[in-house]
Amino acid sequence: MRNIASVPRVSLGLFPTPFYKLEAISARYGRNIWIKRDDLCGVALGGNKVRKLEFLLAQAQADGCDTVFTTGGAQSNHAMLTAACAARLGMDCKLFLKDRGVTGRRGNLVLDEIYGAPVRLVDTDDYQDIYREMEAEAAGLEARGHRCCRIPLGGSTPLGTLGYAAAARECAVQAMAAGIRVGHLVSATGSGGTTAGLLLGAGLFLPGARVTGMAVDPQPFRETVLDLAAGAAALLEASFQPQEKDLQILDCAGPGYAVPDPAATPAILELARTEGILLDPVYTGKAWAGLLAQVKAGGFEGEGDIVFFHTGGAAALFAMDLPGASN
Repeated sequence: MRNIASVPRVSLGLFPTPFYKLEAISARYGRNIWIKRDDLCGVALGGNKVRKLEFLLAQAQADGCDTVFTTGGAQSNHAMLTAACAARLGMDCKLFLKDRGVTGRRGNLVLDEIYGAPVRLVDTDDYQDIYREMEAEAAGLEARGHRCCRIPLGGSTPLGTLGYAAAARECAVQAMAAGIRVGHLVSATGSGGTTAGLLLGAGLFLPGARVTGMAVDPQPFRETVLDLAAGAAALLEASFQPQEKDLQILDCAGPGYAVPDPAATPAILELARTEGILLDPVYTGKAWAGLLAQVKAGGFEGEGDIVFFHTGGAAALFAMDLPGASN
């Protein structure tokens, strides 16, 4: 097997990110629940995409690229973090985003502007339309001598997936130092790459740990996650055969992708008011609410503690309402 440290990677985040037990929440729910603070990774407002971009932009640099293209929703965390990381590396970044949801000068669209990334809003529900527009502009730039890197939705490719295999290894080291056994890794699932990386990383570095993806998009993610994990394993020349019990995907989309769910608001407020941690209303908030619902229902069976990966997204709190919130 190839060592993950041997895969080219550019340093962008401040790792390892904090890892600690949520004492008040654990006492309240009768389970040991830990948090991995990837929202504190040191780039912009933080988030999981930085780990993926360390691998993806290293490849872009190796290919001699000077311009990065990517896509997402209007308030995409991935797009914003791609703009931030590209700026840090001296690369141009162009964002092609869906003209859906909150499109005014709020949240991540403000940050995209601050990082100098021009945004084209595309009036479509189909990302294939966006990829066609993106490819046309990239082809024009390349005809003029530029080299362009195209990063798909969420940075969820086998190479990007390695970011969260590395995160699982990081978590394994921290868990060993804390003297705990990790039984469950939980994260939001929006394009599949983070959950796939955790699945691969658990198989390699946390034997016996199960992975739960809280799906914030009403898409069938299981095959996507398995395919991405297998592709990342192939890059490492690793033998990887996940068992049925190793992965579960739970539907936490609520009213729909990028739409706040009033049912998640109490969980968001509870974490803020007991642990001082902010979650956004469309990704981490839904995932956290799903985790607590499972704990209440007797889920996450077996031995070992639960680890929640905080994947960022705080800018959404400044772009949309938190339904049902009160003083």
